Amino acid sequence: MKILDRQGRLFGKISILDLGAALVILLVVIGIFFFPGTSGSVAQIGGVTTKPVEVDLIVRGLSVRDPEALLREFQEKGKTNVIIRNQPYGQVDVKSVQLLTRTLAVPQPDGSVKALPDPRQEESFSANLLMTVAGNAKITEDGPVLGNSKVKIGTPMELEGTTYNFNASVIDVRIP
Repeated sequence: MKILDRQGRLFGKISILDLGAALVILLVVIGIFFFPGTSGSVAQIGGVTTKPVEVDLIVRGLSVRDPEALLREFQEKGKTNVIIRNQPYGQVDVKSVQLLTRTLAVPQPDGSVKALPDPRQEESFSANLLMTVAGNAKITEDGPVLGNSKVKIGTPMELEGTTYNFNASVIDVRIP
């Protein structure tokens, strides 16, 4: 009796292709259950320590009817929820919130330029904020990581609370 016949079957019963497919499936199952590998978390790579970080955020053109009420809410609650690159991180402390006045560059008759408050009515519903938030981040070789997202200058962050949800941009990261 031949080991391999004309049709590619072992001992006339099992196809070589079927046997190869079964062997690949068996190896995949063994690989998944016995050698799972590392998880994909950025924060688990290398020597990771957790330290407090402060992040300065700028919010430009936030449409809000009463910016002072929003500032009071930040001061009363002292915390806000943060979402970085569509990944919820959790709550961070709101250290400070500053309302930036909207000004226009107005040329003067002598040729100089003065920054004067913006008199346009439609701009009274648009606010610019400078915020400082603080939380605990994992410090890696690539910088601080909140949740599973790296936090660097230019990273967009979404802030969410009971009455607000808006985006801000990171302008400074400090590790005290």
